[in-house]
Amino acid sequence: MSFLGGKGKSKGGSPASTTLGRSPAPRSTAIESTIGPNTYIKGDVQGDGGLRIDGVVEGTIELTGNLVITESAKVRAEIKASNMSIAGAVQGNITANRVEILDTGRVWGDLTVKSLLVNEGAYFRGQTLMPQDMQPPQLEAPKPVKSKPSSAQQAVTVVDVEPNK
Repeated sequence: MSFLGGKGKSKGGSPASTTLGRSPAPRSTAIESTIGPNTYIKGDVQGDGGLRIDGVVEGTIELTGNLVITESAKVRAEIKASNMSIAGAVQGNITANRVEILDTGRVWGDLTVKSLLVNEGAYFRGQTLMPQDMQPPQLEAPKPVKSKPSSAQQAVTVVDVEPNK
């Protein structure tokens, strides 16, 4: 396999390999980048693909793809991503389509989401805003029910069961 613009294929023939300058179609669900467990980043992180964080990030994160925050990760950032899975610690506001806070996940901040899943054991302190155009159900007063006595009810005879004295 050659690097830095060479014309070669990887041994595994992975779909992410490029041949003759052609790049594969972008996939928003793929994790394309990883911030390792011994890495500390302070600043802005932007990208069009998916990102996995195992280390420490401070600043802002803005992705068009998915974000996976692993159990070893510590993130203090304002985050915008397509979908998020949180198993580590996050402090900051989050905007995403879908957020899942796993049982080891801890979040301090406000969420603006379309879908939220909080697993048992997870910690979440903040507010959730779901800006969908859904209206709550309209409650109406119950309509009075006029029941007619059935023929079985009309034919009932009351019998006194106490003995005569």
